[in-house]
Amino acid sequence: MAALSIGKAWEDSLAFIKREGSLLFPVALLFLSVPMAILQLMIPPDYMRMAPGQTLASLPPLPGTVKIAMIVAGIVMLIGSLAVYALALRPGISVAEAIRLAIKRLPVILGASVLVGIALMFVLFGAAMIGGLLSVAIGKVGGLILAAALMLAAMLYVSARMLPLSALVIDHRQGVMAALRQTLSLTRGQAGRLGAFILVSMMLILVVQIAVQSIFGIVGTLILGQEGGRSVSDIAVALAAGAANVYLMVFTARIYRQLEGA
Repeated sequence: MAALSIGKAWEDSLAFIKREGSLLFPVALLFLSVPMAILQLMIPPDYMRMAPGQTLASLPPLPGTVKIAMIVAGIVMLIGSLAVYALALRPGISVAEAIRLAIKRLPVILGASVLVGIALMFVLFGAAMIGGLLSVAIGKVGGLILAAALMLAAMLYVSARMLPLSALVIDHRQGVMAALRQTLSLTRGQAGRLGAFILVSMMLILVVQIAVQSIFGIVGTLILGQEGGRSVSDIAVALAAGAANVYLMVFTARIYRQLEGA
């Protein structure tokens, strides 16, 4: 089993971001925060403030422009993420070179993501089926809770095994299947640690986003009214998410380097 030190990865990440933040944060702002903010401002308010028990089926369909914007924003944000990984993994690379490399490797990460998504669907379906079968013995409520727990565990497991995928794709010239095989090889025996890392990271990011949304939403509403407050809040959340993702991606890149070197 490869040695993995989360503490060392965090220390190395902080040192790297302190040294190279002038390159990382502008890329995150342009390719992550800006598309996210534009997309949030385009999505109808009903979708952002769904009432308890309300489903997407009860809402009017999204306009075609919003659907196109979601696809474009997703691609731009993926390029930005790969560019940040390139900057984190290749010392001395320029921003322009990192972006060109990200665009070049985009088809590989897209293909790999599609295959991982399909595999995850089967895993989640299996977890739901197991929960449904066991609900006969433990009751409907217990079955639903168990099914949800199994699905969460399955998502964490797959996410943990695939955590260094983007870093590996940007660091090597492998194709889709080779990248997936090597990612599974690197994370063999590390699913527990990596899953815990993902869970804690997502919880911290969620807390930060809620705090930023609340603070800027209240201040913006008091100054600019309800709609203005929503816009200010969306922009603030996008900026915070972009900054948080820089730390998360550099951290992931350091974990990848440890797994690869071990």
